[in-house]
Amino acid sequence: MKNSLLLLLFLTNLCFAQGYDQAKNLLDQVSVQIKSKENIRFAFSYVLENKKEQIRQEMEGDVTLSGDRYKLNFLAAEQLFDGTKIYTIVPENEEITISVPENEDDVSVNPSKLLSFYEKGYGYEWDIQQRVMGKNIQFIKLLPIENSSEVDYLLLGIDIDRLEVYRLIEVGANGTITTLTLNNQESNIILPTDYFVFDQNKYPNYYINE
Repeated sequence: MKNSLLLLLFLTNLCFAQGYDQAKNLLDQVSVQIKSKENIRFAFSYVLENKKEQIRQEMEGDVTLSGDRYKLNFLAAEQLFDGTKIYTIVPENEEITISVPENEDDVSVNPSKLLSFYEKGYGYEWDIQQRVMGKNIQFIKLLPIENSSEVDYLLLGIDIDRLEVYRLIEVGANGTITTLTLNNQESNIILPTDYFVFDQNKYPNYYINE
């Protein structure tokens, strides 16, 4: 009996190790693929749901990324990061807020982090594979290394044929589930040289808050 238990423990640890290696290998391939691209553009849908609290919110947006720079359209506002400053433009209020991140952590709101956040601070587990909208999606379970009172775990869905991030599901400790789905992905687009440059002349009547 003792030998059987030891064998079972050994096999369990072996399967876990293989699952970790599989997951890390796939994520490494995705990282290489993403970093090889000059720029990336995609639309996205964002769903927040808590069935216990009877809450459901759905939102959509789009973003263009090039390195750390980005242009994001979300919640009736445009946010532009030129690598130095963040410009949040709200047409409804005719207001622009300009901020300067003090350190790298302050740029964590950068949408480009979505495509690389998993590289640090998480353990990995090989999870289920699904056929979604004609795509072969392999999910990787991400387990925060540091204890979090807000997040239980995340599921990162990878399109294994294109090696692209397709879906991110965050499972909160309070039962809230947020799902971010990336659609219509394009890369290496020809962009104007000033695409990520803020031009104040385009907003003559806007109040600028610095």
